[in-house]
Order: sequence, then structure tokens, then C-alpha cells
Amino acid sequence: MYENLAIMAVFIFLYSTVAGGIEKRPMSGPIIFMAFGLLAGPMGLAILQSDVTAGMLRSFAELSLALVLFTDAANADITTLKRSFRLPGRMLLIGLPLTIILGFLIGVLFFPHMPLLSVALLAVMLAPTDAALGKAIFTNPRVPVRIREALNVESGLNDGICVPILYLFLALAVSTEIQEGPVRLALTLLAQEIGIGLAVGLGATALGVGILRLSIKRGWVQENWLPVPVVALAFACYALAQSLEGSGFIACFVGGLLFDVMVKGGKRQVMEAAEGMGNTLALITWVIFGFAVVGQAMAVFSWSIVIYSLMSLTVIRVLPVYLSLAGTGERPFGKLFMGWFGPRGLASIVFIIIVWEKNLPGGMTMAMTVVCTVILSVIAHGLSANPLAKLFGRFKME
Repeated sequence: MYENLAIMAVFIFLYSTVAGGIEKRPMSGPIIFMAFGLLAGPMGLAILQSDVTAGMLRSFAELSLALVLFTDAANADITTLKRSFRLPGRMLLIGLPLTIILGFLIGVLFFPHMPLLSVALLAVMLAPTDAALGKAIFTNPRVPVRIREALNVESGLNDGICVPILYLFLALAVSTEIQEGPVRLALTLLAQEIGIGLAVGLGATALGVGILRLSIKRGWVQENWLPVPVVALAFACYALAQSLEGSGFIACFVGGLLFDVMVKGGKRQVMEAAEGMGNTLALITWVIFGFAVVGQAMAVFSWSIVIYSLMSLTVIRVLPVYLSLAGTGERPFGKLFMGWFGPRGLASIVFIIIVWEKNLPGGMTMAMTVVCTVILSVIAHGLSANPLAKLFGRFKME
């Protein structure tokens, strides 16, 4: 364990010292960390020991997603969002459902032997996006602000929206397998997973922010401790909901939204540490993903899996986004740009871990398709972010 920790800590330290220079090039942190995990794993130099397992991948991925869901929702800035929700609103309310529907229809064609509910689960697992895989476009001033904000808001909210949809299809799939009434079991699971998640997220956040306000008012909290409660509150929402057999991800998402409503001034300061920890956990997740999954999975990819994965990153994502933005006045290049930058990452990894545990028919095909899509996305979106962002300077679209 200590050897693995030392290797990853040294690698993260070295990367942090050159991250600014790397991010200006056609490269991204997830590509480098995933490649390092693959190189350091059993398929490469084997310098990481074998106790780096899929279980560790689950732990880091779930904690990373929990923190990301909370911080993304807390940073949504609902007041500002109401004034500039036109583009992300269309992408979430029209583009996201169309993406799931199109992913399902094409999945039926590519995987005819999979149960329909398994295909529906696959479509949902590959619908949420991960802005971190295209980070360069959010810091490049050549990309119009409206597009950066639209993609950032969409990425921050679509994984939270997909969680209850995933649980609904999962409940129907499980109830079909154990031959119980699917509607009854689905409603029971929705009440349990979503209801408990909502109650815990809202209750824990309201209580936590109330205590934090009282402590600040009485001068009990020092300034250097202010960032800590956000991280602790996010993990508390997740762990408490999970322990009560609810959805920790829903708890984090609604908790973050309530945090945004209740905390107005000085939010930026307290959010920075949480975002930094979330980024660190995510990068470690990519190392473990490269070590424990990538090398082994690539050997069993079929042509149908690879082609569907490519379509998931292109047609299944781009077409719905393009159609959802009709009538907004956005130029074709802008629509295509927003359609292309829908990277698949952390949320898809966590979703397939949740589904995999249910041992559903077609589980291996679902898992390999998600893994293949994520690998292709990490590479394609990481390499294309900077070059495509520079094109906006030539088009002068701002």
C-alpha cells in the first residue's frame, strides 16, 4: 500500500509542477493519469502492486463524483442561471432526453440480444458529461463566454439529473429479473433511493449551513478553516444517504443546490478547497482506471462495442444537441462545438459500477461499452480541446 501511495503521490506532485504548461498543449490531465496507470500496471512496467483493485476504483470514483456533484450544484448560482439558462436549458431539457432516446434506439440495433432495459441503462449511463475532460475550452478566452457557461452548467447538472433516471430503469430491470411486479418494485426503489437521498441532502445541508452561519456569527470559525466544512458536508450527505439505503449522489446534488441558495456571500473562498480535492480524487481515479481496467478491457472489445462507442461520442451526442439549439440564433459551428464537447468520464464509470453489481443480462457488454466510450472520450476530447478552442479566434464568433 505504501509503495503504491508513494508512487502516485510523487507522480501527482510532479504533474502539479508542470500542469500549467501541459494544459496549454493538446493534452489533458486525465489522458496523462490514465496513461500512467496503464504504463505502471501489469500490462506495462508493473511498478504499482496488485492490491490496486477495482474496489479502489469504486471508492475513489464514488467519492470523487459525490464531491463533484455537490460542488457543481453549489456553483450553479441559481440567480444567475435564471438569467442565462437559454442554451444550457435547451441542452438539458431537450438535448439530454433526445440523447438517451437516440442512444437507446441505436443500441437496440447494435446489441439485439440485450434486454431492452439493459440497452436503456446503457443509454443513460453514457448520457452525462464530464467537463474536466475538456478543461482547456473553459479557460480559453477564444471560446465565447456564453458557450463556456452553457457547457459548464450542462455538465454540472446533467449527471445529477441522470441519477434518478438510472435508478428507475435499474429498478425495472431488477424487478424483471426476480419476477416481481416491476411497477411496484420501481416505485419502492424510487421512494427509497430518491426519497431518502432528497431528505438527507436537504436536511443535512440545512443543518450544516445553519451551524456554520452560527459559528461564523459568533467568531468561532477561523478563516483558514472555512473551506473544510464544504468537503465534510458533501461526504456526510453521501455517506449518510448510502448508510440509510438511499442515493448518496442525489443527496449530494440537492445538497449542493440548497447550499447555493443558503450561502450567498463569500462562497468562492469556501468552494476552492472542495474543488481542489475533487480534482485530486478524480485524477487518482484515472490512474486506477488505467491500471485496473484499461489494459484488460481493450483485449475484449468487439467491433460492435467500438462502433457504438464512437457513435455515442458523435451522432448520439452531437445530433440531439444540434437539434435542441434550433432557433437560438447560434451558428452551426457553435452548435457542433457544444455537441462535440460532451466528454464521458467520472459519472459513467460510477454508473456502470452501480449497474454491474446487479448482475443483469448483458452486463459485460454494458460494462465494456461504457469503458470503451470513456477511453475514447478521454483521448479524443483531451487532444481536441485546445485546437478546437483556437478555431473560435478565427471565426470571431463573440
